[in-house]
Amino acid sequence: MDLSKSYEFFQPEKDKARIHIVGCGSVGSTVAENLARCGVTKITLYDFDKVEPHNIANQMFDQNDVGRLKVDALKDILTDINPEIADQIEVKPEGWQGKLMSGYIFLCVDSIELRREIVEKHMDSPYVKAVFDFRTLLESAQHYAADWSDSKMKKDLLNSMQFSHDEAKDETPVSACGVTLGVATTVRLISALGVNNYINFVKGEGIKKMIIMDGFKFDLLAF
Repeated sequence: MDLSKSYEFFQPEKDKARIHIVGCGSVGSTVAENLARCGVTKITLYDFDKVEPHNIANQMFDQNDVGRLKVDALKDILTDINPEIADQIEVKPEGWQGKLMSGYIFLCVDSIELRREIVEKHMDSPYVKAVFDFRTLLESAQHYAADWSDSKMKKDLLNSMQFSHDEAKDETPVSACGVTLGVATTVRLISALGVNNYINFVKGEGIKKMIIMDGFKFDLLAF
């Protein structure tokens, strides 16, 4: 892959740690695509879902992927972007099954309970470098992150997850038919901000612990 447009800014091989993307739906597939275009190749994808027709509107898949496992379809998308990924990408069609991860963890799964479980499981792990979490609504989204060497950041991330899946659903807009509403533009914005947060961290420029954005009111706050 020719990285001449971005290589002077970011050299992905300087950090050889693996990236784990848990959940390959709207945010997960978009995060993976952004990372691939930055030259990142050591990626593990976790998801047990298949691509459905309504996924096309705000995820990285197209009509030819409908019915396929998301991890397999996404692997092909990433390999088409950068063939060098093929030898290093891993797929977990059973989803995350409790095994400890190392390197970077991107939490892109819908279930807040699962995200909380993953954070708690890795709280004392010396092998995790940073964790990145995403929460999207229709027009707005939030991104949380923690440098895993910073105990306060880790606790703050965990504390931000003290709500239930049902409580989260109450805040999520749905159609008259009960379909969760979402647009690609909101997903693209928060995913890009999360990947930028990762890049800054790898470059030694620190990490933002919370980013709040509204893509339609053009508001952005970062702490």
